[in-house]
Amino acid sequence: MSFFKRTNEFYRSIGQKAGAVFAAPTKAQAQVMMLGAAALILTAGVNGIAHAQIDDVSEINYNDDKIADAVKTVFTFLEGSFGALVMVVAGLGAIMSAAFGQYKAALGSLVVAVGAFILRSFVYTFFNVETIE
Repeated sequence: MSFFKRTNEFYRSIGQKAGAVFAAPTKAQAQVMMLGAAALILTAGVNGIAHAQIDDVSEINYNDDKIADAVKTVFTFLEGSFGALVMVVAGLGAIMSAAFGQYKAALGSLVVAVGAFILRSFVYTFFNVETIE
């Protein structure tokens, strides 16, 4: 068999397989195509984010005083009598849920009670808090 005939047969078999994939793909072939499309979209999206810092553009200044005031108000409520009320109700809910055997609900209520107590610490740890202080 000559080189040209083998090459022709190879390309023909590749074309037939590709035509079958696009005409009537199996479930596995469809999943591979969706994975490839998702990888392509993800790569294109991350590429834009990665190049966002390259341009030498002056820093954008914005006024976040209203947001800082709203956060201060929420902290005031959660650290005051309302926060104590949330902690007590969530703690009682955790105790009652545990007593009735609903341990998932008890754990959720316990997280709410502890979260209301240490919310300011979480915010100071994970976010920029220069305007809140």
